[in-house]
Amino acid sequence: MHARTQRLSRYLLPVMKETPAGAEIVSHQLMLRAGLIRQTAAGIYAWLPLGLRVLDRIAAIVRREQDRAGAIEMLMPTIQPADLWRESGRYDAYGPEMLRIADRHGREMLYGPTNEEMVTAIFRDCVKSYRDLPRTLYHIQWKFRDEIRPRFGVMRGREFLMKDAYSFDMDMEGARASYDAMFIAYLRTFAALGLRAVPVKAPSGPIGGDLSHEFHILADTGESELFYDSALDAVDLADPAAPERLRALYAMEAEEHARVADCPVPAERLARRRGIEVGHIFFFGTKYTAAMGMQVQARDGQMVTPLCGSYGIGVSRLVGAIIEASHDPAGIIWPDSVAPFDVGLVNLRPDDAATDAACAALEARLAAAGLSVLHDDRDARPGEKFATMDLIGLPWAVTVGPKGLAAGTVELKRRATGEKAELSPESALARLAG
Repeated sequence: MHARTQRLSRYLLPVMKETPAGAEIVSHQLMLRAGLIRQTAAGIYAWLPLGLRVLDRIAAIVRREQDRAGAIEMLMPTIQPADLWRESGRYDAYGPEMLRIADRHGREMLYGPTNEEMVTAIFRDCVKSYRDLPRTLYHIQWKFRDEIRPRFGVMRGREFLMKDAYSFDMDMEGARASYDAMFIAYLRTFAALGLRAVPVKAPSGPIGGDLSHEFHILADTGESELFYDSALDAVDLADPAAPERLRALYAMEAEEHARVADCPVPAERLARRRGIEVGHIFFFGTKYTAAMGMQVQARDGQMVTPLCGSYGIGVSRLVGAIIEASHDPAGIIWPDSVAPFDVGLVNLRPDDAATDAACAALEARLAAAGLSVLHDDRDARPGEKFATMDLIGLPWAVTVGPKGLAAGTVELKRRATGEKAELSPESALARLAG
């Protein structure tokens, strides 16, 4: 758990005025400038205190929606034995993106880029009967893929935090139900993060079928161009038929859209936006369970090889994606649900006893109301403090100074709109806690 309040004079927040060299996209630039991350090696980042708070809030929302969808959380290790991957046939086929290592006894190991083999082996050893299915297991864990050219900060790094889930079902009807549950969970997750997401049908490879989707969040600076039926925006996620309705609606990346001779969507309903891929769900049948010899006894006594699907969300990638979707020239604009602190409290005169006491009292009252507070009590110029608050993008800023206190007011600013209001401390507190 993170502390509800922090004093900036005792916090680690190394903000930068200038854009760092080599940071090509806005999210990478702002994550470095706002003190969220620091690079330690190519494509590998330390998450500083402010960045970790955002990462943890995103993970909490992902976890909540996975639990709501009936998935069961576990935790698998980052280091995996090579023998597991040899069982599936992927060890030699995976390529140089896999970081291969050996322990002190010469045993071949790897830093996991994904967990299909491991979860299948665990489930295979724990489950023997149809009574134990269906099950969907998930974890939120660090992964490593040795990208040949890591770039764009956390958007394409080598080490990344991912939520990966794996479903096991007895038959195709159950597999589709598991897939649908994750489909809706993903849309709910991105909505809760303050994002608009478009599910785009993805290639399903040799398995075929329609159960493979990438989820792209809409951002003007996104890497991919999307064409989709704007009716997607009107689908009620609470409708049991929502997965089927959404899968039937048109959504394609530009390259695939260009190959469509006669687009089925009327021109007035066809939306064209840029997006960033942040999730992928995929049904792969018995690819791993068959290769790894997993069988369970069916209700009729026959032995059956379970059907599986995998479901990934790039948790650390989402931090960058949210910034790409929500920023302005002054800095980040965090959605309320993932902001590292709810309120920035700006003390204009920490050397003034009355102002300092008023800020301390307001900090305590905000925390008591359930709000997290970053209190800028530094001995710094007001302009520097305001610039820092805009850069780090907290949803609200409350400014307290001697002139306002003499008039019985504080200034309340909404970061997303820039709207400011002079209010009594009680009215500001009521608005923030309301």
